Amino acid sequence: MTAAITLDGVSKSFGAAQALVDVDLEINTHEVLAVVGDNGAGKSTLAGLLSGVHTPDRGQVRIDGEPVHLTSPAAARREGIAAVFQELALCDNLDVVENLFLGHEAAAGIFLDEVSMERQAWELLDQLAARVPSVRVPVAALSGGQRRTIAIARALLGDPRVIVLDEPTTALGIRQTAQVLTLVERLRERGHAVVLISHSITDVQAVADRIAVLRLGHLIGEFDAETTTTEDLLGAITGAVAPRAGGRAS
Repeated sequence: MTAAITLDGVSKSFGAAQALVDVDLEINTHEVLAVVGDNGAGKSTLAGLLSGVHTPDRGQVRIDGEPVHLTSPAAARREGIAAVFQELALCDNLDVVENLFLGHEAAAGIFLDEVSMERQAWELLDQLAARVPSVRVPVAALSGGQRRTIAIARALLGDPRVIVLDEPTTALGIRQTAQVLTLVERLRERGHAVVLISHSITDVQAVADRIAVLRLGHLIGEFDAETTTTEDLLGAITGAVAPRAGGRAS
């Protein structure tokens, strides 16, 4: 696989608290890389670094081998990285089309090109096999899974290479979780590199190709999702056992 992003010795602190310590990690195209760990392990900080919310104190982020400075979410988007966080930042009073194109509306002269935006919205949702009753329904009327689908679809505008999903199945029911996980698989099929930040080992094992375990800011190991057991992952997350049987210690 081709590495879309490489982290070389990346560290980040907030005051005296070390959120990430000398993390080396590759994020590959056509791959779902899951990042797991206990609370405070550094998962959200890693998502923030990739999406331009945070900048590293030390180390280097590389895209296609070239150093980049992701100083803001806009800078990350220009480099082909989009993120969807737990707070979906959707406007409940606006419909699906308005949420998808908010701030990036298509215009026809001095008027909004509503027909073009609606057509693009349906095309994008169809590519993701996403089901919504209408692209003109207010987002407030959608289920939790549908709302996350809209947030992910919005992130795909501009066709980013890397999608960072921060806890996308939190507070969802079984059916809605399955909907989101199917969407993750479709992102991989489309050729995106997907970084799945999650606390759910079950969800991770269902869709991930590779699993990175963080503990107290350190990258403890990388695991092949197909061959690694739940016990291996729990042991690495908690520190009860060292990585083994498909895991690579860092």
